Amino acid sequence: MNILNADDSWMLPCMSKKMTGMDCPGCGIQRSISFLMKGEVVDAFFMYAGIYPMFFLFVFLTFDWFFKIKHGEKIKLTLAILTIGTILINYIIKLIF
Repeated sequence: MNILNADDSWMLPCMSKKMTGMDCPGCGIQRSISFLMKGEVVDAFFMYAGIYPMFFLFVFLTFDWFFKIKHGEKIKLTLAILTIGTILINYIIKLIF
């Protein structure tokens, strides 16, 4: 079975949404990853806007693990704030609309 043609049956349900009926700040990340795996980059962003800042943060953290980067701590902090800010702003927008 080709992973690009796979259905979304592998996704875990959101327990927060099941119990409260409301989305959590992480709702949409699995489906966004699924869109990325299918090459649908715009749909991935609209499903979960924090996917790209999070991706850059993880790539930088991995790179920084092996190579010492000048001002690495400031870059990590900036990327973390950007990622968390994007996730929270997206969550608030979902709550309002």
